[in-house]
Amino acid sequence: MDSLPFVFSNQPKWRVLRHVVFWFSWFIFQAFLYSFSPSPALQQKSFLVRISLTAPESLIYLVPHMFLAYSLMYIVIPRFVITGKYGSALVLTTFIFVIAALISGMLSITIIDYLRNFRSHQFLPDKKIVHYQPLYVPLGGAMLAGLRGAITIGGLAAAIKLMKCFYEKEQAALNMEKDKVNAELQMLKAQLHPHFLFNTLNNIYSYTQDVSVVASNMIFGLSELLRYMLYECNQPFVPLDKEIKMIGDYIALEKVRYDAHLDLSVNMPESSGTLRIAPLLLLPLVENCFKHGASKMIRDPWISIELTLDETVLVMKLVNGKVPGLKASSSGIGTANTQKRLDLIYAGKYEF
Repeated sequence: MDSLPFVFSNQPKWRVLRHVVFWFSWFIFQAFLYSFSPSPALQQKSFLVRISLTAPESLIYLVPHMFLAYSLMYIVIPRFVITGKYGSALVLTTFIFVIAALISGMLSITIIDYLRNFRSHQFLPDKKIVHYQPLYVPLGGAMLAGLRGAITIGGLAAAIKLMKCFYEKEQAALNMEKDKVNAELQMLKAQLHPHFLFNTLNNIYSYTQDVSVVASNMIFGLSELLRYMLYECNQPFVPLDKEIKMIGDYIALEKVRYDAHLDLSVNMPESSGTLRIAPLLLLPLVENCFKHGASKMIRDPWISIELTLDETVLVMKLVNGKVPGLKASSSGIGTANTQKRLDLIYAGKYEF
């Protein structure tokens, strides 16, 4: 997408340029096309005369054409076609075409007809009234005539929008697959001889039980944390209860580091039933509270962690103290990865 910013970029400057080029091209095409089909009385006139007649009409007809195109591109396709609501999409598309035809017909029998009469008098002064068509065109006939251009531009705009949507969806899937492969490679590196790691931790745990209860508890907690990360996070979703327990184990390990100097408030649901969540989605956010908050404070560090569950909606609120005058970091890898995972897994279903 970065290699074709004019086509795919959503930056304002590229979007405006894209739309300006599109509609200017359509205007030129319309004016050029209809300059070759004037009334018999004007067939002998020069091309410049003919296009001077058709250009203002083409410009006016952009109004219903834009209404139709933007309605299809920004309402029908993203809200109904992409989401699979084809019946509603068909009904709404028919209604939009009728409205566009009505606007086109009203313009035809009013402003356009007046312009044709006025311009014909300029170039054919001997004629009292000269038109490409009769002065009064019944609204029904004008609507049908207006549909010709509307169907063309509507189909073209819808095709471009659909192609862009499908391309972006394909790119997102490719990026997700690439991220998955990279994550698996990183996990494979981290899983080097995991049995050796756990056996070693268990041995250290057994030796430290008689020496230091605190140290043995920390080793046991770390062992459980690593076991969860390496063996239970291979699935797309894990039980929310296990994810909350893992966060509690991590918080317990961090509490030992600060002894009694950390003012910590933790409120998490005891049970979440059968709900499931993407693994390790919440941990980077909790980790940031300690890494960028408490660890930077020399005096009176404090953290508030609150998870609330309302049926199937999980709300996480994290607040931590910071050193006065220290600018908060917003470019961490953990936060960026969390945002990316939310976009890929819970698109349109979350607030961050």
